[in-house]
Amino acid sequence: MNNTTESVSPPAKGLFSEWSEMIKLEHTVFALPFALSGLLLASAAWPSAATVFWTIAAFAGARAASMTLNRLIDAKIDARNPRTKDRSIPAGRISVKQATLFTIGSFAIMAAAATQLPVLCVQLLPIAIIWLSFYSFTKRFTWFCHIVLGIAIGGAALGGWVAAGGLLSDPAPWVLMLAVATWVGSFDIIYACQDVDIDRSEKLHSIPARFGVANALNISSALHVVTVLSLIGVGLLCHLGAFYWVGFAIVVGMLIYEHSIVKPNDLSRVNAAFFTINGVVSILMFFAILLDKLF
Repeated sequence: MNNTTESVSPPAKGLFSEWSEMIKLEHTVFALPFALSGLLLASAAWPSAATVFWTIAAFAGARAASMTLNRLIDAKIDARNPRTKDRSIPAGRISVKQATLFTIGSFAIMAAAATQLPVLCVQLLPIAIIWLSFYSFTKRFTWFCHIVLGIAIGGAALGGWVAAGGLLSDPAPWVLMLAVATWVGSFDIIYACQDVDIDRSEKLHSIPARFGVANALNISSALHVVTVLSLIGVGLLCHLGAFYWVGFAIVVGMLIYEHSIVKPNDLSRVNAAFFTINGVVSILMFFAILLDKLF
């Protein structure tokens, strides 16, 4: 495989794995469960199969487009970062043209799915596309970039709520979005601690680069406190029962554990904190809400 010529197409073998790695398909567990949670919480009865399908399709298109666009925007920086230099675009296994067409196609899927959902989804579509396209640039001028990313993913929960016909005049979807936004922003800060040196050398903005790793981890902890308070708010506003609160208690314990395994002088377990724990958190909250609605 030629890793230097960007125009080379990935071979048929491993094609799916190449693209799924680029858009980090496994990271879908961070947002999809909350999109479906918003759908469940806003539904008076069970959402129809069609509503669930189009919600997932809209989410999949949005996530694939935003992640690919992020890879395109950061390709030159990724090429200079030892941790990311072997990613598909800087390594030349996926070309800029291929990634651009994929991004456009993914946004088209998102738009087509939105037309099958309540009209508010279509009305909010331009805002969603602009925000998903904009957040990748924020690290170039503000250390607030982690929260911008959190809001982008928190929008999935808001989108699920709207897809069920829920009204944005209610406080519950905004509190749910705040929970997701601060949760994502918090673990993104932890993840960014790995790149503090390259961020500083590239003059990129991040909380670890601006305030140092120790202070960044403290800020991350504070954001998770907001997450916990917001999840309490969701439970109270939506009148959720025992299953939700049991799931909530386990999530609080997992967030505490997440911060216990990452230290300023030991970032060796960042990946465990970033992916494993947070993947379980989102899935657990979804099933807690699902069981609460079932029983």
